[in-house]
Amino acid sequence: MDPSEYASRDAVALAGLLRRGDVAPAELAAVARQAVERVNSSLNALSQPLFDRPLDYDERGPFAGVPFLLKDSHPVAAGVRFSAGSRYFADAVAERDAEINERFRAAGFASIGVTTVPEMAISFATESVRHGATRNPWDPSRGVGGSSGGAAALVAAGAVPVAHGNDGAGSIRVPAACCGVVGLKPTRGRTPVGPDESEAMFGLAIEFVVARTLRDVAHTLDAVQGAGRHDKHRLPPGPVPYRDLMPLTAPRLRVAVTTRPWTDVPVDAEVAAVTQEVARALDEMGHDVGGQPPAIDAEAVLDAYTVFTVLGIAGLFDEHEKVGDDRLERVTLAILDEARRLNAYQTARGFQAADAVTAKLRTYFDGVDLLVTPTLAQPPAPHGALDYDRPGRTARSWLRSIFEYGPFTEAFNLGGQPAISLPIGQTASGLPIGVQLVAPEGREDRLLQVASALEERFPWSSRRPPVHVAGAV
Repeated sequence: MDPSEYASRDAVALAGLLRRGDVAPAELAAVARQAVERVNSSLNALSQPLFDRPLDYDERGPFAGVPFLLKDSHPVAAGVRFSAGSRYFADAVAERDAEINERFRAAGFASIGVTTVPEMAISFATESVRHGATRNPWDPSRGVGGSSGGAAALVAAGAVPVAHGNDGAGSIRVPAACCGVVGLKPTRGRTPVGPDESEAMFGLAIEFVVARTLRDVAHTLDAVQGAGRHDKHRLPPGPVPYRDLMPLTAPRLRVAVTTRPWTDVPVDAEVAAVTQEVARALDEMGHDVGGQPPAIDAEAVLDAYTVFTVLGIAGLFDEHEKVGDDRLERVTLAILDEARRLNAYQTARGFQAADAVTAKLRTYFDGVDLLVTPTLAQPPAPHGALDYDRPGRTARSWLRSIFEYGPFTEAFNLGGQPAISLPIGQTASGLPIGVQLVAPEGREDRLLQVASALEERFPWSSRRPPVHVAGAV
């Protein structure tokens, strides 16, 4: 198998070839290495050199031998170096597997490397001082989103069919929209986040993947779903395998559509037009389109995220540790400074704000089956547009700036609802445009059924960016 043939197949197809013996695992791993190396010089999407050999995996798993990449957001794989995109973690090595990687291994994914993230994974731009900017395969002058930016870039470029991501405010969906791939954030409790619950940012962050095809998303969710051993948020399994739901037509749904964020942020005209095109398609499919969008208090969202971000970053460091300017970027240092001054009253208000947003969203989805929004307010931004390392940033000012770029995603991390970004459209210049679907808690089945119909209506899997394994530039 050559790299071009490899890049044309999704994970389910590659797994089928391996099961039939049409390709050997070692041969596929070697081809995957060639594919990654062919595009990474243009993308800068790896945080370290590829492994000498794939990590161990269960040869009985449904994806046994399928090449895979892990995300450098936390210590995810035993014995593997991690940096969280920071110079601070120069020589850190994970002591044990995160539970999501136990599931990836059991599913048979053959991890061959680690992808880039912004420092501490707290940006919608994968542009760290440690690694530099990760470049978009559709236009290398543009960013890839964050924080699963390296993963989305390499999946879009055909280097691997599926890659690990996680999402604490949009970190799967935003890069998926920027890079023209599929990004599902499952319901809180659907996938494991341990062994340390604090790694999940107080219930905000969810572990999963980015992929090129919906069937890979569905098959992967079947393989890895289920709360971790010590997770406090738990869901029962889906009613039937998710892979069996996608050929079925979704029942008539109550659908709300909005292209207006909860703030006064303007939305690009091409982005809004693609979302409205999806609304028309759903109406033609027989759904009841026209419900009102939720009334989300954007300041309450910001209040909650400010407290959770400060607490989450503070939890990575010792209170009395001397952290020099040469090891951390300005926003991280500002957040640590705020952590030393955060008091119990401010913390309580942040948790109260989160609870208020969660309660309103749960009530809202009692009367709405599906919400449709843009994923981002604009097409993929040029490098440096989010200005991560500007002097004078505070946690709140930083979060406000990234939420202006991606204003539609973070509320559903607070609420816990499943949400998916689909690469429905493109700008006139060929940049990807993502559309977000959100469903009530636990209804990934509904998202996948509707998304499957939209994939048929707006086929995207055959689109190929200029930087691609089958013809990289």
